[in-house]
Amino acid sequence: MVTVILPAAGQGKRMSNQTNKVFIPLQNRPVLIHSVLAFSACPEVDNLIIAAAATEVAVVKEMLAAVPGIKPWQVVVGGSERQYSIANALQVTPAAAAVILVHDAARPLIQPAMISRMIIAAREFKAAGLAVPLKDTVKKIDEEGFVTETPARRTMWIMQTPQAFDAAILRRAYAQAGRDGFLGTDDASLVERLGVRVKLVEGSYSNVKITTPEDIITAEALLKKGREPDMLRFGMGYDVHRLVEGRKLILGGVEVPHIHGLDGHSDADVLLHAIKDAMLGAAALGDIGRHFPDTDPQYKGISSLSLLGKVKDIIASKGYMVNNIDATIVAEKPKLAPYIGKMIANIAAKLMIDIDMVNVKATTTEGLGFAGKREGIAAYAVVSIMKDACVIK
Repeated sequence: MVTVILPAAGQGKRMSNQTNKVFIPLQNRPVLIHSVLAFSACPEVDNLIIAAAATEVAVVKEMLAAVPGIKPWQVVVGGSERQYSIANALQVTPAAAAVILVHDAARPLIQPAMISRMIIAAREFKAAGLAVPLKDTVKKIDEEGFVTETPARRTMWIMQTPQAFDAAILRRAYAQAGRDGFLGTDDASLVERLGVRVKLVEGSYSNVKITTPEDIITAEALLKKGREPDMLRFGMGYDVHRLVEGRKLILGGVEVPHIHGLDGHSDADVLLHAIKDAMLGAAALGDIGRHFPDTDPQYKGISSLSLLGKVKDIIASKGYMVNNIDATIVAEKPKLAPYIGKMIANIAAKLMIDIDMVNVKATTTEGLGFAGKREGIAAYAVVSIMKDACVIK
């Protein structure tokens, strides 16, 4: 069994932000979720343990519960120091775990291939750390700031995470550090104190740690660079429903006051139906009728906003996430402008994308056709989706 510990309880004081840095959005999803998805995409990993601040445990649990397909996980309360957080996580690590990896949750660009290499190294050498060669010359100085030594650059490496260990060795290292009152800067330093040699595995300079605001800019650029042109796909959706008496008018998950509502098996939210069809079309996965047939009683009266979340999960299972949405509602009445902002907010929240990635408009047909005669409402939607490098395949 391979267990991964992700310490995520740090305050990130250098971010100049009141929000925990692992909650900061990066390409439309929190930094923490990028890390969790990367490890979940590694076939050798069995389970995850996230150490969160006591005040943020509930937030992290809710965040993880909203992500489909991730490996089995649990959240523990972290400590005032990174080392204490990992010690708490070790207390709940399964006894069957043979290899334990520790990874800074604030390193969201780690790749599954690197994780696999670390697991192999841990099994062979018992202790391994991901690292990159130092590019710059390093100087050792005295207390007055004068150079006392210039270490050979070829012998200097910068440590990263994950670091991977034989489970028994890591447990022993933490127990010894606890008895000695020793506080290390990484897990390898604790293992080294036992006399165990740590094998370095070359990582990547793109495996950046989010520490300062500049790191977010760097990570965004690296993620954008990693998305190839053929990773972007487009789909179009169209839907129409008849206006009838005795039904609520639901558009974009918002109840709009009106004398008529839309007729349909579900809540007949014509806007969300068009968007869902566009999402499925972009991924070449059919339409909503195929996935949620109106002959199935479980979908009678169901919220289309709820089904939007299910469509998000469906395209995610094929490696896609929504990039942006442009939709138009065609209705003579009622006036929809006061409700469009809430519609956009509903859609963005359900799809876990930025609100500025969603555009909803409303227009009339100047009295022409079924919409102009107030017999029904139609909606058009164009959606772009993109391959998500971190999403579960």
